Amino acid sequence: MVNITHVDLLGLASSIPYAYQLQSIANASVNHISFISYNESFVTDILGPNVSQALVAREDWVAFHEAGVYNIATGKLYATSNWNGSFDNPINVTAIDIHNNNTIQSIRYPGLYEANGGAAFYPVGTPPNSSAGQQIVFCDEGDLTHPAGLVLVDPSANTTRTLVNNFLGRNFTSLNDVEQHPLTGDLWFTDVPYGYWQYFRPTPVIRYQAYRFSPGTGEIQAVADGFNAPNGIEFSPDWKHVYITDTGSHTFPNKDNLTDPATIYRFDVTPDGKRLENRQLFAYSDIGFPDGIHTDTNGNVYSGCGDGVHVWNPSGILLGKFAVANGGVNNFAFVPGGLYIFNAQNLFKVTLQAEGRTVRRDFGLQGMTARGYGV
Repeated sequence: MVNITHVDLLGLASSIPYAYQLQSIANASVNHISFISYNESFVTDILGPNVSQALVAREDWVAFHEAGVYNIATGKLYATSNWNGSFDNPINVTAIDIHNNNTIQSIRYPGLYEANGGAAFYPVGTPPNSSAGQQIVFCDEGDLTHPAGLVLVDPSANTTRTLVNNFLGRNFTSLNDVEQHPLTGDLWFTDVPYGYWQYFRPTPVIRYQAYRFSPGTGEIQAVADGFNAPNGIEFSPDWKHVYITDTGSHTFPNKDNLTDPATIYRFDVTPDGKRLENRQLFAYSDIGFPDGIHTDTNGNVYSGCGDGVHVWNPSGILLGKFAVANGGVNNFAFVPGGLYIFNAQNLFKVTLQAEGRTVRRDFGLQGMTARGYGV
């Protein structure tokens, strides 16, 4: 049994003290998730009748920061840690054995230096209903010696291969997040100066923007700009839209400006699948900024924000929050029947009715009922 707070929207519209009361609920504990419903569909369509939550791991370092990618061959979920200010202890990959009591393993792969976002990768030409050849593509932020780029990792073989580490000879800043288009196999990714702001990347020499890269041909394009800090990237379940978060209200260090973007933008994908058009402001976060972003099979949009994971419907209306204290959420991962939430040192699991966009393919469940997987 969980407690769900139902928000009085009319009351909230005219009462700032009521807003503070909701914030206190969101920050109530570092040991559990609080569910805050802004729309009844959050309870009926997202949470469902069997919702539960649990703190499943706590480490003494920031093990659970970004990525969140499952690998069928190893049966593990892969997150990335946060930069801790030392080249002697670089960003590592945190492997979570979700089939074995969520045991944690810290890994560093050769050729992957400062990992951040990641996604499941399938060889170009693999049908979207097939999981054959699955590996993981990580955004490598790079460091003062190694360039930023996309690195392909086979965790079962402990091998890596650089896919791209420049834009036609020009250095990226520090790549942040990536998704693969299920039909074309193209990789869509963002480049933002957090590595520079955190002092482990050189001065930027290129605009902060989003790109499309074809791993089959090497073709690369800049597809969107005009961001302060392009961060998370995700497709809609029909692949007609791309969502990109702008975390420009939080640069680094101590340069926060609450009038800068804490915003999700939605773009239409052109019919040829190669470009973006019709930029729209999709949603704005009321607390913190939207970082990692994912969609479910019904087109609802989820993003890690300053007080947890926020959920909007396809029209950009806030439905609810998975709220957690102590810094909110940078990223999270859908699994069959639920969600793993990354809260810095803490890892939470929530059971849900909603199903993530990529779950069936990434877990090898095409044509099966994802909720019956038993994760």
